[in-house]
Amino acid sequence: MSSLPKQLRDESDFDQLPHDIPISATIADIEEKKGFIDYYVIRMVRTTRGGSKYLIYRRYSQFFNLHSDLELKHSPGDQGTSGPNTCRLPTLPGKVFIGNKKEIAENRIPELNTYMKRLLGLPTWVLLDDDIRMFFYQTESDSQHQPRALRRLRPPTRRVKTVKTNQTDVFSSPRAEVVFDFSGSGRLELSMKAGEVIFLLRRVNTDWLEGTVSNRTGIFPESFVKIIKPLPESDSDGESGGASGKGAGSYSCLRCYLLTPQGVDTRDVCVEEDISTQPSYKELLARMRDVFKVDGNIALNYRDPEGDLVRLLDDGDVALMVADGRGQRSKVKRPVNQFPWELHVTAASDLSVYNTEI
Repeated sequence: MSSLPKQLRDESDFDQLPHDIPISATIADIEEKKGFIDYYVIRMVRTTRGGSKYLIYRRYSQFFNLHSDLELKHSPGDQGTSGPNTCRLPTLPGKVFIGNKKEIAENRIPELNTYMKRLLGLPTWVLLDDDIRMFFYQTESDSQHQPRALRRLRPPTRRVKTVKTNQTDVFSSPRAEVVFDFSGSGRLELSMKAGEVIFLLRRVNTDWLEGTVSNRTGIFPESFVKIIKPLPESDSDGESGGASGKGAGSYSCLRCYLLTPQGVDTRDVCVEEDISTQPSYKELLARMRDVFKVDGNIALNYRDPEGDLVRLLDDGDVALMVADGRGQRSKVKRPVNQFPWELHVTAASDLSVYNTEI
């Protein structure tokens, strides 16, 4: 109990709290995601009263929404009048609209750590709030989330026995030849030189392997080596399986068209979003500007079941487009990782001239 915040240790009702109540959360890293807009998610380690630790991933916007909901329910208000369900909430770092996204995310880490420490140090009845419990709950998406290679956060390795390098091992052990020099950035990473032979121990994730060379063991990116003899299927951690594996669906494809008097420019845009995702109108507009590099005002449209172009003007229209796409899924065959709806980009000043079948 010594690791708990003092204000919780002193509360006589703390022992009555459920074991799944979050009592601490610390940011481990940030991770870039390339969705309809590029953004960063915050990787956190959450500890419950029962001592369980989980990894959860949240965007800053989710912090902001949580804080707004808590203010409505528990803030004393403008008059500063206290009540049985009011308390002074910690200060959440404000939104930043201009600047480098990565720098903004990095700079928020200490402030958000302080915010969560103070939030989870409030009276015990606050910890029972449904909004707080759901925010720190590990979802199915959290449990399946895997850190990507060559990021600041590296996958963990393990201590292994030294691999013998006798004549039998040379021809029977899984191994790879180093193609490019690699300098590890931490004690868990294996530095290696071109031409060396690495004995493979396991697959860590889609992009990283663990291996040993010259009595040194560590992890390294697979793109730096040429596989001579691959690992058996059982020695893989499972992320890099075939098309049905967990890692196969990490990217989804959006078919989009730029309709101009000169013709149609067709693009398939890959995003790190599930096909069930409903992006906002602003996200789609910004992404299409970037994809087609068009000057001037553009309009977003989709084809209804009759084949006519329907213009999107707001999030409500996007919801209708997504619903129509899902309704047509059984009639239009698409790859499993392709969104069931498509975007048609036109000049904002025109629509009817492009209202023809693609």
